[in-house]
Amino acid sequence: MFQAIARFSVKFRWIIIVVWLVAIPVVSRNFPSLASVSQNNNQSFLPAGSPTTKAANLAVPFEGKTSAATAVLVASSSTGPLTAAQNAAITSVEDSIKNLSGVSLVRDQGTSKDGIAREAIVGLNVSFGPEAQTLVSSIRSEFKTASVPGLSLNLTGQLPESVDQDSQSNSSRNDIQIFSILFIIVLLLLVYRSALAPFITLIPAAVSMTIAQPVIAELAKHGLSVSPVTQILLIVLILGAGTDYGIFLVFRVREELRRGSEPKEAVRRALSKVGVSITFSAATVAAALLSLGFASFGLYKGLGPALAIALAIMLLSALTLLPALLSVFGRVAFWPSRVKGGEKVIGFWGALADRVIRRPVLMLIIGVVIFGGLAIGIVGYRTSGFASGTSAPSGTDSAKGASVIAAHFPSTTNNSDSVYIKFGSPVWDNLSQVASAQAQLSMTPLFKAVTGPITYLSVAQLKLLHQELPIASLLPPVPPANITLSPQLYQQYRSAGLLISPDGKTIQFNALFSAGASGSTADLNETPAVRAEITKVADDVGAVDSGVYGIDSASYDIDHIATSDLQHIVPIVLIIIGILLAILLRSLIAPLYLIVTVGLSYLAALGFAMIVFVHIGGDDGLNFILPFLMFIFSMALGEDYNILVMSRIREEAHGKVTLKEAVTKAIGLTGSTVTSAGLVLAGTFVVLAVAGGGSTGSNQIEQIGYGIAFGILLDTLFVRTLLVPSIVVLLDRWNWYPSKLWSHPSGKED
Repeated sequence: MFQAIARFSVKFRWIIIVVWLVAIPVVSRNFPSLASVSQNNNQSFLPAGSPTTKAANLAVPFEGKTSAATAVLVASSSTGPLTAAQNAAITSVEDSIKNLSGVSLVRDQGTSKDGIAREAIVGLNVSFGPEAQTLVSSIRSEFKTASVPGLSLNLTGQLPESVDQDSQSNSSRNDIQIFSILFIIVLLLLVYRSALAPFITLIPAAVSMTIAQPVIAELAKHGLSVSPVTQILLIVLILGAGTDYGIFLVFRVREELRRGSEPKEAVRRALSKVGVSITFSAATVAAALLSLGFASFGLYKGLGPALAIALAIMLLSALTLLPALLSVFGRVAFWPSRVKGGEKVIGFWGALADRVIRRPVLMLIIGVVIFGGLAIGIVGYRTSGFASGTSAPSGTDSAKGASVIAAHFPSTTNNSDSVYIKFGSPVWDNLSQVASAQAQLSMTPLFKAVTGPITYLSVAQLKLLHQELPIASLLPPVPPANITLSPQLYQQYRSAGLLISPDGKTIQFNALFSAGASGSTADLNETPAVRAEITKVADDVGAVDSGVYGIDSASYDIDHIATSDLQHIVPIVLIIIGILLAILLRSLIAPLYLIVTVGLSYLAALGFAMIVFVHIGGDDGLNFILPFLMFIFSMALGEDYNILVMSRIREEAHGKVTLKEAVTKAIGLTGSTVTSAGLVLAGTFVVLAVAGGGSTGSNQIEQIGYGIAFGILLDTLFVRTLLVPSIVVLLDRWNWYPSKLWSHPSGKED
């Protein structure tokens, strides 16, 4: 099959090049951008049966039934308590925002105790993407109408923060893409010692990345889920893995030229030999990514298929566009270095392999000790808390709004979790149930602060005012002229009443966990106890349902589901990769130790990450997604190099040579290829860590970038040089069981 593909790619080289180049403007103009469909609401990725999702349903009466997201409009005065003119201006802005398309509700939440600030909940009927950016901009443009001296208005909350964060992330993604390309070019210039070969290698990866993003975005419009990290990881995966596949082919073409083949024949021979390695390498990664379809966590579900589609496009270009380019440029591709026929270069890696296989048992022990020593770092393994949504980037409007809320509203409303207790009937006739629930929640040591309806008024006051006044959510933020209550008592009633749903059945309490800072690992781990206590309180007061909803509870569910997915999907990935390796190598033995060696490398890389970031760096734990991504990328991409090396060992073993000679020759010929490919792939993840982490001010991207890069380097420099050669030599012909190469180790297989 690959011989036919090679002949096709060389024969129709100009047509292939034109088709790929024309595809770029066609898909770019007719398909949406990937950024426009990426989903950033991480809580929406939780399954419907999770406790956080159930609690979110209890929050519907307080946030609006039709809202896809919420925002907070916050106004503040720099001259002291809000004046009548400033309040009128705020009310006017709220009224104008209500009329905007995409706004489902505007519910004023009242004035702060110091009278300096006022906030309102804004329900939005858009999720994330261009529509959200447009709506947030439209809301903020309405602030210009409130031209009252000393008055400032800001829009903050989940969606505005995401919009502001996305604007900053666009710059980060551009930096990652530019720096990755520059890094790859510089490294390939050093590797090839050629002016053109680096660009020829990189062109298919760059073309595939450009085409894959709008294709995935178009599929997202038809139901494909796209995770928020897809775009960044797609850049790294396609540039890194795509360049790897290019290196595999270019090095083999150069080898064929050194053997005396003419350029076009060299391309045909090289692709017919290495095409199977490239295809199976891509297949292992794609299979691992597609296995994420078995995940419960929507973040993973939206990551795997999208990246697998991009990888399929990359594979197609590696098998068609790259051979076409190489056949067009011929020997000129390697200018100014001269590729002479008859050259046979074994070099450093062949000599190293020869030394390793002389003492295979010793080298195997050394490798296991190195990897096992690093794996010890897993002791004390833990993941860090995951704050749902995004943090407001410094200097943005959403960040300013968050600062106002933190300064002027009760601490329990800032980054707190909301506790919901639902009764079977309205509580207005039995407010003692509410008081009892609030008292019990306040007394539990699990909370350091709790606010609820009884925080603002006594049971008697609240009941009396409810009889005299309408439902709090229907009251304007400023007392009407026909109400004789003092402004302070009026605002207290509104604040208390807004924590009781319009139907009077659901009560909201704002609570801060006492275990640690909001969003911390300590708070995350306290969630089960908090839920149990809330359930107990709800039962005691005769409620029919209860739940807790917020950063800490969502973090716990996300972490729990992500860990559970890792445990369920790891065996699936191992089985899939094992089957692919068995088909490629026609062996039942080799896949076993190849998977074990890469698995040991994964544990060592995870231990390294724990040592650097947790034991030494002092982080709460590893980013919850790192172990999963590290497994998928290290396990699947790590097998790429094993596939190339083992395929070449098997190819050389067909000749009239001993297995030791086959190992020495194969590693000598593939050593530069694998090392260069590993450095490129690891380097792109380092660029992700440097550019992505530095721009966001968070070490989460740094953990992902450096952790995966280290795992790839372990596979590149140690698995291939110490573990695999030692095991191959020790097993001898049993490497190929039950193929005919096992029966006739020095002869051709039928």
